[in-house]
Amino acid sequence: MLIIARDMGSFSFRQLMDIYVEGNLENGQELFPDLSREAQIAAGEEQFLNYLRDCFFQTPGAFYAIRQVEDRYVSALRLSPNRDGFLLEALETAPDCRRRGHAKALIRDVVAVLGDTKVYSHVSKSNAASLAAHRACGFSVFLDCAQYSDGSVMYHACTLCRGNGDKNGTCIR
Repeated sequence: MLIIARDMGSFSFRQLMDIYVEGNLENGQELFPDLSREAQIAAGEEQFLNYLRDCFFQTPGAFYAIRQVEDRYVSALRLSPNRDGFLLEALETAPDCRRRGHAKALIRDVVAVLGDTKVYSHVSKSNAASLAAHRACGFSVFLDCAQYSDGSVMYHACTLCRGNGDKNGTCIR
């Protein structure tokens, strides 16, 4: 089942955090190296909550898409208005649910909801699984880097695009 969440009250934050446990641990380790593992995860979750509440859901048109199988959240991603479409970010699948097609199914469900709207995604060039999932859902390389709305550029990532007018491009260094 696809859940479309446009505010904090339309999904289970606790279940969502089970999907992002590895990322929250990484962020906690980086920002709070002196805390215990559990405290690092909790600190990462708190930052995640603050971002969603104070920034993401304050953006008009932004929404979370969550794939639920039976009673469990298995994969999730965020979409926010960007350029002439949406930016897909934070695509993640629960660690014990990977390699079962959940990310591809979620992307396909979201694309079906958005119709012909362009969807962009920044993906690390070394993330073979995410690149393969995006390509299987009709994405192709749009830029050989990730350009963010604040003007920053990440050269270790590329920008993929799905939708009308896809073209390859080069980021200026």
